[in-house]
Amino acid sequence: MIIVHHLNNSRSQRILWLLEELQVPYQLKCYQRDPNTHLAPPELKAINPLGKSPVIEDGATVLIESGAIVDYLIRRHGHGRLQPDPSTAAYDKYVQWLHFAEGSAMLPLMLNLYVGRLGEAGKPLQPRIDSEVTNYLSFIDEALSHSDYLFGDDLSGADIQLSFIGDVAKQFGKLGPYPHLAAWVERTQARPAYQAAVEKGGEYAYARR
Repeated sequence: MIIVHHLNNSRSQRILWLLEELQVPYQLKCYQRDPNTHLAPPELKAINPLGKSPVIEDGATVLIESGAIVDYLIRRHGHGRLQPDPSTAAYDKYVQWLHFAEGSAMLPLMLNLYVGRLGEAGKPLQPRIDSEVTNYLSFIDEALSHSDYLFGDDLSGADIQLSFIGDVAKQFGKLGPYPHLAAWVERTQARPAYQAAVEKGGEYAYARR
C-alpha cells in the first residue's frame, strides 16, 4: 500500500486529494509543524534527508517533490485518468503546468509570506513581489477563462498540482482581481475527493470551511 508522509498545512495535502480522486488506497503517516517555528519536525528526515513533505513510499519506491509524485501516481495508478493522452500536444501543455506550479508561480507567494514577516524591513521588496504575484495569477486566470479546469471540463493532475497556488492565494486575499481563478478554487475545494482529503489529512488552513 502507498504510504504518504504528510505534514499539516503543506503541499502534501494535494497528494491526498489526488489519491482520493484516483480512489487508490493509501496509509497516512502524519507529522505536525512546530507551533512556534512552523517548521517540519526532525522526524521527517528519516524518510527524506531534506526534512520536507510530501514523501510517498510505494513498495521499494520512495519519491519526494509533489510534481514528481503527481506524475508518478497518475502514470502508475491512474489507468489513463487525470491526464491527456501522452501522444497529443495537450499532454505537453499538461507537463508544462505540472512544472509551472512550483517552478514559477509558488516563489512570489512564498516571498510574500516570508517578507511580510519582516515588517518595515521588508517593505522595499514588496512592490516587486506584488508585481510578480500579479503576473503569475493573471496568467493562471487567463488560462481558466475558457473552461472549468485547465484542460476543459475535466479535472487533471495539473489542476491538482496547481491547487496549492490557488489555496494560498485565497488565504492571502489575492483572488479579488481574478474571477476565473477564484471560481476554480471554489470549484476544486467543493469536490468530494478534496473534502475527503482535508478530512483525513487534518489541519489545512487553506481549505474553505
